[in-house]
Amino acid sequence: MITLQNVSKYFSLGRGQQLHAVDDVSLTVAAETVVGLVGESGSGKSTLGRMIVGLHTRDTGEICYQNDVLPARFRPVDHVRYARHLQMIFQDPYASLNPRMTVFDILSESLRLQGQTDTRAMSDTIADWLTTVGLHPDHMTRYPHEFSGGQRQRIGIARALMIEPDFVVCDEPISALDVSVQAQIINLLAELKERMGLTLLFIAHDLSMVRYISDRMAVMYLGKIIEEGPSDEVFFNPQHPYTQLLIASNPEPDPDTERARSVEPIRGEITSPVNPGPGCRFADRCPKASSQCTTPPPEVIVSEGHRASCHLLAE
Repeated sequence: MITLQNVSKYFSLGRGQQLHAVDDVSLTVAAETVVGLVGESGSGKSTLGRMIVGLHTRDTGEICYQNDVLPARFRPVDHVRYARHLQMIFQDPYASLNPRMTVFDILSESLRLQGQTDTRAMSDTIADWLTTVGLHPDHMTRYPHEFSGGQRQRIGIARALMIEPDFVVCDEPISALDVSVQAQIINLLAELKERMGLTLLFIAHDLSMVRYISDRMAVMYLGKIIEEGPSDEVFFNPQHPYTQLLIASNPEPDPDTERARSVEPIRGEITSPVNPGPGCRFADRCPKASSQCTTPPPEVIVSEGHRASCHLLAE
């Protein structure tokens, strides 16, 4: 469905400095699967998702949608052309909905972009979708401030899915919600994915939630994907030191259970993505780092469909 090949995105900071938000990333998302993209804040996950749907330009590489190479810079005509196929659910349900527009106006925008003009037909479609996402058809006359965060995210989901796209980027859609509401939104997405045959790139911090909903998991750190494979295998058999530390930092859901930790939690903050060196991006926080980590790490095939980039794996 989606193929990324050596994709990079740099932001110029002036005086010869560049922020390497996404750096030489390759990733494949098969049709009707969910790929979970995890990593700390500042690792480039959202930038990668926004490049796929055309909200960010890319500096190098190719992004293909069903073998159709997407333009590096989307023009208005490209947004209209690919909106039916590529959509995005945004992280902040409060900022992503226009407070001056009713739910009907918000949801009818995408229908109008696709050429629909019949108000009654749009109203029927919107009513059906509000019911599908767990809201009431009467809610279409209300404004965003009249809803809770979870309800607003349901409106955002309806907006992204009502034109029946093939591929959806879910950019941390549960991070701003209460824990009880997070589970509801995850189950709703899983149900709609099965019903509509969707393909999802699910971006999140919570590894347990990503493992629950995704078929494959990609771990991103400072602009690079450092490990990728089947979700259960990455979660239970992590190979890269960062993945191991990330999973060790994941809270145990049972408060009465003490997890036996084989590694310590992550120490320190993520380093600056401005003009990074050629070596392993995680070297300055890695407890297993050595002098060879100052050189680019090799990509090692751990098992079929499971890869990781680390000098330790090549020994």
